[in-house]
Amino acid sequence: MNRLLLYACSLLLLASWQPAAAQTTANGATDASVNGFSRALGVYGDQVLAAEPDMMHTPGLVYIFGPDASGNYVEQSRLRAENGTVGDGFGTALSVADSRLAVTAPNADSIGAAYLFEDAEGTWSQTGQLTPTDTLDSFGASVAQSTSTVVVGAPAHNNRTGDAVVFWDDNGSWTQARLASDTLGLDTGASFGARVAVHDGTLFVSAPNHDRGVVIAFSYDADADAWTETDRITHDELTGGARFGSALAVQDGMMLVGASRHNTGAGAVFAFSYDEEIGTWAPTSTLTAFDGSTRARFGSALAFDGTNAWVGAPNADSRRGAAYRYAHEDGRWTTAERVFVSDIESGYRLGASLAANASVAAAGLPGGSNGAGKATVLQSDGSAWMAAQTIEGAADAGLQAQTGEELSCEDGEAGGFACDSVDLLSFLPIHEIGGERGVNANDVWGWTDPETDREVALVGLTNTLAFVDVTDPVNPVYLGQLPMTEGARASSWRDMKVYQNHMYVVSDNAGEHGMQVFDLTQLRDHYGTSAPTTFEPDMVYDRINSAHNVFVNEETGYAYVVGASGGGETCGGGLHMVNLEDPASPQFEGCFADERTGRSGTGYSHDVQCVVYEGPDERYQGRELCFGANETALSIADVTDKENPEALSVSSYPNTGYTHQGWLSEDQRYFYMNDELDVLQGLVDNTRTLIWDLSDLEDPQLVDEFFFETNSSAHNLYTKGDLMYLSNYKAGLHLMDISNREEPSVVGQFDTAPYQEGPGFTGSWSNYPYFESGTVLVNSIGEGIFMLRPQQEPL
Repeated sequence: MNRLLLYACSLLLLASWQPAAAQTTANGATDASVNGFSRALGVYGDQVLAAEPDMMHTPGLVYIFGPDASGNYVEQSRLRAENGTVGDGFGTALSVADSRLAVTAPNADSIGAAYLFEDAEGTWSQTGQLTPTDTLDSFGASVAQSTSTVVVGAPAHNNRTGDAVVFWDDNGSWTQARLASDTLGLDTGASFGARVAVHDGTLFVSAPNHDRGVVIAFSYDADADAWTETDRITHDELTGGARFGSALAVQDGMMLVGASRHNTGAGAVFAFSYDEEIGTWAPTSTLTAFDGSTRARFGSALAFDGTNAWVGAPNADSRRGAAYRYAHEDGRWTTAERVFVSDIESGYRLGASLAANASVAAAGLPGGSNGAGKATVLQSDGSAWMAAQTIEGAADAGLQAQTGEELSCEDGEAGGFACDSVDLLSFLPIHEIGGERGVNANDVWGWTDPETDREVALVGLTNTLAFVDVTDPVNPVYLGQLPMTEGARASSWRDMKVYQNHMYVVSDNAGEHGMQVFDLTQLRDHYGTSAPTTFEPDMVYDRINSAHNVFVNEETGYAYVVGASGGGETCGGGLHMVNLEDPASPQFEGCFADERTGRSGTGYSHDVQCVVYEGPDERYQGRELCFGANETALSIADVTDKENPEALSVSSYPNTGYTHQGWLSEDQRYFYMNDELDVLQGLVDNTRTLIWDLSDLEDPQLVDEFFFETNSSAHNLYTKGDLMYLSNYKAGLHLMDISNREEPSVVGQFDTAPYQEGPGFTGSWSNYPYFESGTVLVNSIGEGIFMLRPQQEPL
């Protein structure tokens, strides 16, 4: 068991205690970006319920964990809506009352829903679905219930002023009424409905962005047959922007309200008791973190069982987070302690969500598992609380591997993926190639073993690189992985290239990663083995720390590192030129950066292709030229003389968002280029490929812009003969015929990211079309590695 350290604190340390005296709710994490495992938590007896609403390839779900015979918490079952669909958000908020569970799905049927489940002898069964009469934005962001009442918040409705809907059992059928914010005189953007609670027939709805925050109480007026406002709860000591109502719990005549941004973000929890004589809620005491700091966000989450108040401070300790327990007995606070859980890293945000009863508590760790989320279970033995163990979702809850059979694209589909004239040979999801929960895929390259002719995919992941033998592309074999450099940090970017059987790997925004050098012939000892191997780099080139990409010109034996940052010889983010004469021992040879380019005016290059030029401009034939996508423009440079590289031209174009990457046609007359941000920034409507005529290298001409029928963001593209292979994020892989260089046409497509569309950064990151076998590798960010084959023969 992890250790729980007790901080015994006096009442003075706890803050302004006064004599004082509901039901625990699990509305879901305050931060809407927290959508992974532990977004919402609940406890039921000795069970812990943990929601994971943001499932990329399946409907959202709620895991149910319970102790096995040894007392270890294990997954017992999973709940989904009977009519669940991908993206429904099932599990955004949940509430347990008696033997009933309410779970919201804000995107269900385009209007949102709250699903009801009943427990019968240990088995949960869906018994109802509550939907609003009116369409309300974000219906289901919060939920609370009593035996006969369910209240659901919709804080984003009406320009984020918010709304809520109350459902009550009227002789066996559910009746509903809307608590409309436009009748309450709230500020625009008040977020009414952010948190809800039910206690003794009274509804409580918070509006944390109304002034400093407010909680409004409603009771049912039988004469008027309506729910009417009975009280407004706030606090005189609140500072500006306190977000009073960030969290809410009411139990046994006592109300706790979190104000996560009170006192410059340190946060506080304000306690109230009900004054029956005057019929209002009166403040009694204030809870603050005895070891707190500014911006800790104490009070972001709450759980209260009438005795134990649990408070989350997810931004404490460099966003490692913290969870506190305060005991309330005989009208006063008697104990304060902080939970310390081992192996928590910066960004885990312990306490972003909470749930508890008298014997079991759960605290969310939304940043754990590489951002996929996990939670910590805490248990009481009657005298002390102990951090028992960590729970998390299943790595294989999404897409499954498809191997053993080639699946032809027929009627626009292959293996459940939309396609056109591109067949699916196989697919390995991230968890099948060494990826832990929360790990994503990024770049991909390939290596053909000259001794055995085996084809190996080099698959970039967030924190490692996977080797996959795709010689038999229908039955790929995961050989092992090369983890990121020790001391580096995981990163969205990992790029690799190959020269003379050596692989060179860089990673952007990864700290002191350097460029890893790995002799790929080591893989020969692992062909055909069943156990994947964890490899180590042969050396790490340390003249750079982080870098966005690396290109290798195999004709000259030079590597070009681009986008270097974070230390070392960054070359302004331009070309960091490396001699690979000895492939195992790279040597720095110089820099090139055209300061007319790049967002910061340093010549930053995002990607580059370098060749021994044999194109139509006779002045430069036989010279080594580099074609850089430099954020703001196309940059062409002569780098033949590494000590005196020369800029040849800089070419801009209309509606520039972010000049990302490009590739030459085989005759080197044309350069095809993409822009990563043009659609996202609204500069163009659809996915775009720019076509440059390089007949005059000193004055390239933009001869056309090709627009696809999709509006996905563009990423990496490559040419091979008269075909171009384009990874266009959510649209997947596009295949284009470029035999007419200035008038390309789409001849194939494979959507690697089902259920995703529009601009943004998910889906196909990159592809590798250069294996002699014709197998095309496509790496997809949240999915994994695809082995594809175009039905059209290479042109």
